[in-house]
Amino acid sequence: MCLKSFFLLATISFVAPTLGAYADFSIVDDFGHNVVLSAPAKRIVALYGSFNEVLYSMNSGELLVGRTAADHYPEQIAVLPSIGTHMRPNPELIVALKPDLVLQMAGRSQAATVLDPLRVKGISCAMFKVSSFEELFSMIERIGILIDRKDRSSLLIDSMRKRLDVVHEMSADLKNRPSVFFEVRYPNLLAAGQGSIVSDIISKAGARNCVRNFKKIVRMGEEELFRLDPENYVYQVGRMNPSPVKLQQRNHFKMLKSVSSNRTLKVDESVFSRPGPRNVDAVEILAKFLFDKREINE
Repeated sequence: MCLKSFFLLATISFVAPTLGAYADFSIVDDFGHNVVLSAPAKRIVALYGSFNEVLYSMNSGELLVGRTAADHYPEQIAVLPSIGTHMRPNPELIVALKPDLVLQMAGRSQAATVLDPLRVKGISCAMFKVSSFEELFSMIERIGILIDRKDRSSLLIDSMRKRLDVVHEMSADLKNRPSVFFEVRYPNLLAAGQGSIVSDIISKAGARNCVRNFKKIVRMGEEELFRLDPENYVYQVGRMNPSPVKLQQRNHFKMLKSVSSNRTLKVDESVFSRPGPRNVDAVEILAKFLFDKREINE
């Protein structure tokens, strides 16, 4: 063997195990970024509340070292330092926490650009887009890979799927699914469109989203709402809709079938609109409201 060939083989032998080890903790995020860690993530900064819920549901909350100013759930994260907001995090504060992984959820264009100064500093960042349960399960699975706890991510996904299967049995034989309108904000009415996790929650609960627009959030005029005339009206309370006027107190809303027949439901925004494990709770809550045949998960 010539000397050149010897050094080439030696180099391959040295590099291959290293690349193989890195591959154990690598994923491709929802925007095509290769996220490659040399070891499982041990210090994580989450720029969106979903990740806090996912990590705690995987009994891995101790990996979190920072939170956004808006995040207070689960309550254990209250002791963590705040690094700003989802769309305007403070890069200096994040760098000071020495994270080996930053997690971000897609939203407006700023969601991606805020990661740029962190990547320049060599911090690994992963960004996800979740508008369905399958996308949620995929996110959970990939987080499990990055923290080397694939067994825990699999257990979480399996438990969520089993609970969804229980709800599915309640409405599996329905020929006509009841219509649901989901209010994101009022006044200046906004509705959940087909591109939202809410729409999949409605579907999994055995109903159909009467708003057919494929956007995540749809601006809705009252005339269009009256045309849809949903059988059920669900409205959230939270940061997007902090103090909605009662439906019975809104001009003309009494004309809606759902309001006149008292088929209205007030829900927690963080449970319904934030992608995470509690979305299964949302499905169960909505299914019970829609069908009220028996308790779910007896």
